Amino acid sequence: MIKQEDVYQIGRLGKPHGVRGEITFLFDDDVFDRVEAEYLILQLDGILVPFFLEEYRFRGDASAILKFCDIDTQEEASGLTGSPVFFSRNHHAGDEETLSKAELVGFRIVDSYSEEEIGVISAIDDSTPNILFNVTAEDGKTLLIPASPDLIEAFSRETRELKMNLPEGILNL
Repeated sequence: MIKQEDVYQIGRLGKPHGVRGEITFLFDDDVFDRVEAEYLILQLDGILVPFFLEEYRFRGDASAILKFCDIDTQEEASGLTGSPVFFSRNHHAGDEETLSKAELVGFRIVDSYSEEEIGVISAIDDSTPNILFNVTAEDGKTLLIPASPDLIEAFSRETRELKMNLPEGILNL
């Protein structure tokens, strides 16, 4: 059984494309193209289910047309419309030095100076040139922390932890 903590969301399925069972995929992260993975994980009725890829092609920077194995008609594809799409945390590009933005959701942020946990990344706001981590603190407050690579000192996929050298006073803003 696939668990929620073992995956991260990379997009959502749109409408069927044509009559052969193809479907539009709107993605935030093209990790499925950078990493050799045979399947994507869809959430159907609250259950995470692997769907094996037969083929795909990009339509732009944020969308692709997918063809899943055993989904052969427009009707079958339309049953998947709106489904969230996830990627397994066990598959990564083999590059231990980088993480995708989508993969960071769920990571704990720890201040490298004080070693105190700041909170958990709940979302990433990339709507402006200055990307921000939306962090949920233990007290339930939402903090906005710059996602600058200059502030990130280390990360661990195993512990899902991001050590950051945060400027003094940034948490008081």
